[in-house]
Amino acid sequence: MDYFFYRFMEILRDLPRWLRPGLGVKRWLFLMMCGITLLGLGIAVILIDIYRTDSSEPALLTVLSYASLRFLPRIWRALIFGGMGVMLIVYGMYKLNRSLLRPFLQPGSDVVNTLANFQRRNRGPHIVAIGGGHGLSTLLRGLKAHTRNLTAVVTVADDGGSSGRLRESFGILPPGDIRNCLAALSNDEAMLTQLFQYRFSGSPDLDGHSFGNLFITALADITGSFEGAVVESGRVLSVNGQVLPSTLHNVQLVASMELPYTLNEVRVEGESKIPEMAGRVRRVWLEPDDAAAFPPVIKELLAADIIVIGPGSLYTSILPNLLVHDLLDGIRASRAIKVYVCNIATQAGETDAFTCYDHVRVLEGHVGENLFDVILCNNNYQGDVGPSSVWVRADEKVLSDERTHATDLIDDAHPWRHDSAKVTQAILDAFFARHSK
Repeated sequence: MDYFFYRFMEILRDLPRWLRPGLGVKRWLFLMMCGITLLGLGIAVILIDIYRTDSSEPALLTVLSYASLRFLPRIWRALIFGGMGVMLIVYGMYKLNRSLLRPFLQPGSDVVNTLANFQRRNRGPHIVAIGGGHGLSTLLRGLKAHTRNLTAVVTVADDGGSSGRLRESFGILPPGDIRNCLAALSNDEAMLTQLFQYRFSGSPDLDGHSFGNLFITALADITGSFEGAVVESGRVLSVNGQVLPSTLHNVQLVASMELPYTLNEVRVEGESKIPEMAGRVRRVWLEPDDAAAFPPVIKELLAADIIVIGPGSLYTSILPNLLVHDLLDGIRASRAIKVYVCNIATQAGETDAFTCYDHVRVLEGHVGENLFDVILCNNNYQGDVGPSSVWVRADEKVLSDERTHATDLIDDAHPWRHDSAKVTQAILDAFFARHSK
């Protein structure tokens, strides 16, 4: 008895939460109550008719008299029957929602909070994040907590490791960065990340391949296209948002590099070979250089509220996307706020000794000036970023730029990485500050 009383009181305490604005519940609750009221009126009409016309059955009249509580004042009867009706409706709605939502609720989660969080993220800003590698995955983990209107645009110039081997063997676009983004956007990220990042060993044919890459490759064969495999992957994994390749063309990243202690430049072909080559990158480009952007990417860019570029490897993750001319035109044409998230630490072989200003200078040197509305830099240099890297500092040149916003962005446990929550909050602060003007 105590248990049922406790559950009943718990349901009553939850009632005001169901009536909070934005849940999309009150209108249907009102409609349901109207239907129940009409049904009750219909039954009442029948009972009144029986009560008034069937006077030959005194036992029936006595039962109806007591059932309708005629011995009480009319106001008390209305309150008692109305209260009982509300309690039954609330309890029935609560149990019905628990039953319907049980397959979608995490253990220990609350129906109201789950629904409120879903509706809040449904109304979140439309964000397009552009990049590749682990930097983009980190960013997506933070963004998915604030919006479901999320699109990740990733590079397809990767030619190393498992992705490169699958690209060469099956002729598909490299699935590595797409795999990482799908895992980051999934509802059960911890388990899916372990599964997708699992690498086979011991077999000459499978050695070094990740399960996620093989999964996308298999879907590409089943659906008949790489883009179909990406769409189906997102649907099967129930991701929060979507992941799109920047282009469907088989592009190769090429760099012109200046050799150490000489003015000579050499041509380096392949994204994976650029960081391994001793020297300084002077310029990168795609071959073919007229590859068209994936059309859904352009659509998302034009509909976006926020476009985030970075973080990620400057030459091998970010620029391969921006060098797709249609995609770059889509960014410029979009009315979204464009945010560049600068790396926290330098990358050996690509950005040795680079400052934040150097990153911006290289990007604008390749794609033109004034692409970004906000330049987001880290200004917390506490911790160790490893033997082969140094801090990317917000130097005076970049701080003198009115677009620059410098704040603490580091992950305290791994100082060379961005903290997904800090970066997301900084991006949203910049967005809301602009819209409040």
